[in-house]
This record gives sequence, C-alpha cells and structure tokens, in this order.
Amino acid sequence: MQTIEWQDFEKVEIRVGRVVGAEPFKEARVPAYVLRVDFGEAIGVKKSSARITGHYRPEDLIGRLVVGVVNFPRKQIGPIMSECLVTGFHDGEGKVVLCVPDREVPPGAKLL
Repeated sequence: MQTIEWQDFEKVEIRVGRVVGAEPFKEARVPAYVLRVDFGEAIGVKKSSARITGHYRPEDLIGRLVVGVVNFPRKQIGPIMSECLVTGFHDGEGKVVLCVPDREVPPGAKLL
C-alpha cells in the first residue's frame, strides 16, 4: 500500500451531501444512476454518475445522506458531466454499498 502525507489527505474535500434527485442513467454502459446531491449552501448541488444499482432504487435514495469527494475535476461520462464522486464499498458480491454517516449531519459537513 502506498502511503501519503497528511498534507495530501487535507487536499481531498470529503463532504456529506443529501440526495435530492436520482434517476436511471439510461446511456451508461454499466448500470448506474444520475444523482443530484446537495452539499449545502457553500458548495451547492452537484451531479454524479453512481454505479449503485445493485442495492438501491432511485426512489429510495431521495433524502439519504451520502459521502462524496467534491473537489475532483469534472468528468464527462457519456452525456453527463459528473461533478463529484459519491463514495462506497464493494460487498462480497461486488455490488456497491454507499458510504454514509451513521447519524444526521448537515449537508456540507467535512470529513475530519
């Protein structure tokens, strides 16, 4: 495993956001959703392509808190421009399980 310096970690803006929109990403090569995530007043709503179809339905994602990286460069994924990375872990079957806070925290809160 490669090690990083603390200063490298401090550059990554990992924030809590609330999913305010979720719909199937019909044009995606691998099944995915287009999410709109509200990261609070200072950051706003960002769009993301998320390959989380194995455990989640769009209607179940609305209102959920997620953890995302908000300072990666924007990335064109098919017809959408992804503006953040919603984080998760692969389970034993290779399906993605969202990384989420275990208590309510305000959108925009930064990982410490």
